[in-house]
Amino acid sequence: MAPLPTLFLSHGAPSLLQGRSPAREFLAKLGGEIERPRAILIASAHFEMPNPAVTAGEHPDMIYDFIGFEDELYNVKYPALGAPGLAAVAADLLVKNGFEPQEVLGRGFDHGAWVPLMLMYPNADIPVVELSIQRDGGAGHHIMIGRALAPLRDHGILIVGSGSLTHNLDASAKSNIAADAVAPDWVTGFTEWVHQKAEAGAIDDIADWWGMAPNAKKNHPTPEHFLPFPLAMGAAGEGAKGKRLHSSVQYGVLSMDAYLFS
Repeated sequence: MAPLPTLFLSHGAPSLLQGRSPAREFLAKLGGEIERPRAILIASAHFEMPNPAVTAGEHPDMIYDFIGFEDELYNVKYPALGAPGLAAVAADLLVKNGFEPQEVLGRGFDHGAWVPLMLMYPNADIPVVELSIQRDGGAGHHIMIGRALAPLRDHGILIVGSGSLTHNLDASAKSNIAADAVAPDWVTGFTEWVHQKAEAGAIDDIADWWGMAPNAKKNHPTPEHFLPFPLAMGAAGEGAKGKRLHSSVQYGVLSMDAYLFS
């Protein structure tokens, strides 16, 4: 088996599951367009721990880590199995690369995991392990986590970073604009910078995105929704380049771009 590529997905709000949007339609097709994995390791912007951590339970429950949405979204179930064996292997790889990981029991799937996976694999028939991010770790730290986990790709494991290419919720709330509004220059300038660097395989620039990318702090007042991007890029291995699979924006300021790295 050839090594699987890695993915970065913008997961959006849980309401992505409702109605129609370009991002929803893209994710609903994506699972059928890539090689089916044996299991999925997904790094979610909504799973933060001081050190890298992997979920190790056999039957993860659901986490409804949001407020103010339709009642039906609080009853959604994604009954995928966990993969304790995969969690143990991932933790061992991290230890061998100088990290101090934790295997976490009793933690369910947050919406950074179950929203995109429900669209990609609605039958919930692929085991899933979640991986934490470290908000204060920086992009270089997450690239190295990805590099440590890259060997999993040789064994049919799909490594996914789930965040948002831009994520300024204050701007989206205050703008009072339509869901399909055109993105302003400060959003498109950032997304195009990322696109150029990903296509070029310029991982050192991605590592320094906070200082180099135009309007980085305006697009990400806090970095947790971008950090799954360098992790996914790092997990694709040395010399990896990115291909933008999808580009759309919600409420003018929330980029839903998705990338494949190989």
